Amino acid sequence: MSTSSEKTAFNPRKPAVAGMFYPGEKNRLQADLNTMFANVTSKRVSGNVFAIVAPHAGYIYSGHVAAEAYNQLFDLSYDTVVVLAPSHRDYFQGASIYLGDYMTPLGAVPVDKNMCDQLLKYAPLIKATVLGHRDEHALEVQLPFLQLILKEFELVPIVIGTQDHETCFRLGDILGKVLQGTNSLIVASSDLSHFYSQEKANRLDGIVVKDIEDFDENKFFDDIQNKKCEACGAGTIVSAIIAAKRMGATSSKVLSYHTSGEVSGDYEEVVGYLSGVFYN
Repeated sequence: MSTSSEKTAFNPRKPAVAGMFYPGEKNRLQADLNTMFANVTSKRVSGNVFAIVAPHAGYIYSGHVAAEAYNQLFDLSYDTVVVLAPSHRDYFQGASIYLGDYMTPLGAVPVDKNMCDQLLKYAPLIKATVLGHRDEHALEVQLPFLQLILKEFELVPIVIGTQDHETCFRLGDILGKVLQGTNSLIVASSDLSHFYSQEKANRLDGIVVKDIEDFDENKFFDDIQNKKCEACGAGTIVSAIIAAKRMGATSSKVLSYHTSGEVSGDYEEVVGYLSGVFYN
């Protein structure tokens, strides 16, 4: 478990990719988010929403896909939001929690220290460290959507360093246990296949879509391991499915699927994006 001296070492985490992955100026960022939400086409699910899946590329490529997931939260409120992201830059075992507030152009997102403390009891799987958080975009890009749609909430920022079976399945079990009965949301941050033709990407990503719609963490993990499909944040989705089920989710739905080719016009090397929701 973390000590008080460890906690004081975490300064507010300044934006690392504002002005690159999304607008760095507050008014422009708000305007772009509002435009994305205005163009949402998927219907909202009925029932309680326990988790969503959203992509983490630059907003110009995947923001409209992410908005389909975040629109499911309109008029809802949560005390705590756990954002699960893969690590693109740091390699480390298990999962890391950052114990400082996360900053965006829209302001500070306060960390839920009490929830973090509960999760840090499961060290060494979950540890308090800057590893995975310093320059990582996959978690940061989710926050402006949450700030705009939810207004007030506390954050548990988790980056998964190793997306192996033990880490992802244990993390899902732990999150489900700790979050069960609380007013909490999980966000799983993941893109899909990278740099295939549009036709091959659709084929690979179609397997991810089916596994998520089947709400089957075991089949999805096996398909990833056997290279039948790809997702850079596959482990976050696995953990989110497991935790959401324990929290009360009984259904899943993929809301939107697109590729970068639809924006760039380059269909030879595309990246796939989907948004989904786990609910009852």
